[in-house]
Amino acid sequence: MLRRTFIAAALTTTLVFSTAAKADNPKVLVETNLGSMIIELYPNEAPITVANFLEYAKDGFYDGTIFHRVIDNFMIQGGGMDQQMRRKATRDPIQNEADNGLHNRIGTIAMARTNDPHSATSQFFINVANNRSLDFREKTPRAWGYTVFGRVVDGMRTVNQIRTQPTTSRNGHQDVPINPVIIERVRQIQ
Repeated sequence: MLRRTFIAAALTTTLVFSTAAKADNPKVLVETNLGSMIIELYPNEAPITVANFLEYAKDGFYDGTIFHRVIDNFMIQGGGMDQQMRRKATRDPIQNEADNGLHNRIGTIAMARTNDPHSATSQFFINVANNRSLDFREKTPRAWGYTVFGRVVDGMRTVNQIRTQPTTSRNGHQDVPINPVIIERVRQIQ
């Protein structure tokens, strides 16, 4: 039974990504002090979100930020705070594109936001579990969901190393890694 469930989950994940994965999709290299990962982005499904993310990367905005929220068996979040837990100034929020048919599954990258569905700026998270509760259900504040705009295609070992970091509370924030997980550089490689 467990094997059948695993196979069904793997097939579902493959189907979800086979429609989005294309050879010409942009890819970014995310270098951290714990290793690197390559993320493939899906501009056909999330054009506003991908353009926003790539603009922040091109500007060097992410360089020196941290993964400031790490919850094992949920997600790792970063891209908006420096090592002193100070928020970086961002551009205006973008339109939520969570109704694009992509799902918050293991290895996908999505935009972080506040309770306002259209409040995402620079912060993103990588799912380390299948987080159906974060998927789009309807266009209401409670059910809008979180925009998936890509997935890790290489470097899940790094993601898994980050997700298991011991955490603490710091400067009013919970789930902060005790030893900073620094995003050293994010750059487009394709």
